[in-house]
Amino acid sequence: MRKEPPVPDSDPAALDRLGHVRGFVLDLDGTLVMGDRDNRGLRPLPGALDLVHLLLERGLPFCVFTNGTVKTPRQCADALRDAGFPMAEEAVLTPAISAAQVFRQRGHRRVMVLGGKGITEPLEAAGIDTLPPLRGTSVDAVFAGWYRHELTFESLEAACFAVFEGAAFYSASESLFFATSEGPTLGTSRAISAVVRDVTRTEVTVVGKPALPALRAAESLLGIPAAELAVVGDDPDLEVPMAHRGGAMAVAVHTGIGHAQSFTGLPDDARPHLDVADVGVLARLLAGSG
Repeated sequence: MRKEPPVPDSDPAALDRLGHVRGFVLDLDGTLVMGDRDNRGLRPLPGALDLVHLLLERGLPFCVFTNGTVKTPRQCADALRDAGFPMAEEAVLTPAISAAQVFRQRGHRRVMVLGGKGITEPLEAAGIDTLPPLRGTSVDAVFAGWYRHELTFESLEAACFAVFEGAAFYSASESLFFATSEGPTLGTSRAISAVVRDVTRTEVTVVGKPALPALRAAESLLGIPAAELAVVGDDPDLEVPMAHRGGAMAVAVHTGIGHAQSFTGLPDDARPHLDVADVGVLARLLAGSG
């Protein structure tokens, strides 16, 4: 039998704020589940099922925001259901969803995509034309996401020349790594962005976490302002900074990229409001607050 991590002696102000949270934005890899580097074989992390069931019992709205773009939101929801989570398709957000909102706002109608259906399907559903990375293609923007097996020098060249010709450049995530059962795995959008930025000297706009468009997408989905949301995740460079930028409650867990020492010694504006071993501890704190 698994020994439950102790519930920490948390800041009373943090526990009070937790009791007033109206919705949750949950990370996926390293927070709720762990899978392999190709995002397969998802298994629930300790306490994850307990947390999701508690949120449903309490009627607390939540969504899962993953920076991964290998799967569509529907495919992510299917994988989570296979792993035992009661998860609706509309409860899953990815950078393709926040990208679609940004592209519409900025008038980008034709987008070169370094990625698969996890990006193209949500963009096309939003009325945006997606094009493969072929040199000579005229586009408004280039968007890099999960492109591990398909990446070629020719696709990098096509992205660079599209930027040379005036296209804006966007990245799903600039994280170095994401958590897998095989250890930290390099994120492809960061690697692609490094090449395009170095060659073209262009600005890279991030649309996934920790950028505010990701939090705005969650606000829009849940219908709850950021000040009344809790953002939960394992990566010190993603969920906690995004929560602080948007005025949400930041909750850190130690089951993925981050560990117990990752969030200590940080300035107040970078420190989580609540720092727990896993989401099971969060569930027990939340249960005690109601």
